[in-house]
Amino acid sequence: MALWQSARPPTAFAEIWCQQLCSLGELAGLRARLRRSMTGSATVLHPERDHWSERLVLIADELTSNALRHGGTPVAAILARDGDEWLIAVRDSRPDVPPTPAKGRDPGLGGFGLYLVADLSVAHGWFADLGRKTAWAVVDGRPTTA
Repeated sequence: MALWQSARPPTAFAEIWCQQLCSLGELAGLRARLRRSMTGSATVLHPERDHWSERLVLIADELTSNALRHGGTPVAAILARDGDEWLIAVRDSRPDVPPTPAKGRDPGLGGFGLYLVADLSVAHGWFADLGRKTAWAVVDGRPTTA
């Protein structure tokens, strides 16, 4: 089974917002907006409690930076929610370039973000539609017990 399969995200998610990005320099603003939307603060105030939201921020950063580097602008990051689950979807203009995890590469050369996204999410995938590609991931926001 392939690590990144073509699949649409679950349909129950309600979109909260969509942000257009044109450069890597806009990622800091995206991270702050995500934190604010999920926890009420643009910075991490309670790391022991908000580790789930930091997983989503890291996933969003990986997917968005990949889209900006390899997918072509404009890039759109969409945040959606269904109860305790949060969806980040990142759309770019290169439907012909699927998310492809690095294989046989020196880890020092990078390219392992898609493995990280797969490991940190409860579900992930990608699909092409109407001349665009969307990569997405879902994070469970329920508190964990120690």
